[in-house]
Amino acid sequence: MRVDAHQHFWQPERGDYPWMPTAPEVLRRPYGPHDLEPLLIASDITRTILVQAAPTVAETEYLLGIADSISTVAGVVGWIDFENASERQVLERLAANPLLVGIRPMVQDLADDDWILRPDIAWAADALQELGLTFDALGYPRHAKRFTKFLGRHPDLRSVVDHGMKPAIARGEFDEWARDMRDLAQHTQASCKLSGLMTEAAPGATISDLRPYVDHLVEIFDPARLLWGSDWPVATTAIDYTSWLQICEQLLVELGPEDRTLVFGGNAITFYQVGGD
Repeated sequence: MRVDAHQHFWQPERGDYPWMPTAPEVLRRPYGPHDLEPLLIASDITRTILVQAAPTVAETEYLLGIADSISTVAGVVGWIDFENASERQVLERLAANPLLVGIRPMVQDLADDDWILRPDIAWAADALQELGLTFDALGYPRHAKRFTKFLGRHPDLRSVVDHGMKPAIARGEFDEWARDMRDLAQHTQASCKLSGLMTEAAPGATISDLRPYVDHLVEIFDPARLLWGSDWPVATTAIDYTSWLQICEQLLVELGPEDRTLVFGGNAITFYQVGGD
């Protein structure tokens, strides 16, 4: 049972993707289930976790509608406004749909690096925990220490770091990222997604370029806390779906079969509490 723990669908005509006007041209078009289905079949991926790409509740409802209509989506990670405590009622309404499994604020796009530590958003973490939802931590290396502190305040919140916290592989920056990620792994219960790394690497990057970063994530999180994800279609700016899967299989070839089963599906099923069938 293989699960893609991180993929997106979007429709530009919705008009609620603030990042899209400056995105590479390949991303400025609709992506939907019909685009992904042949890639899943070719890669023997059975289920996926569909992740928000717009900071609106309307997009979350759009994604839940897609998930309701196709069997491959096991769960949706959506969005609510953490800055508005009245959104608790919105969150409760969304959570009534069993396909909503988590929430992701788009921290990487916010001007305030300390936003996640603001006391006025603490209610959201408490609400996620009470409703049995997860938290996806989307940020850059400079956010790692902030997420460690945030998750320390909410130790029982099921959380996962997206894209290994986006290390600057293209610039060869490793030591500070590695130290901060080790601290996060040691002092929180967070899991980590093995996803999105090729888009942080230089064009033409090889397995050798990625290996130090992946080896470090395997060491500090252990296979029991790693989830493989495609980050499709964002990843298409650097690599195709099948090639990314194959690279990760090669990078993890020394793991035992049970550990590989966890990384490529089992952990996603457990973390997001979704059925694998």
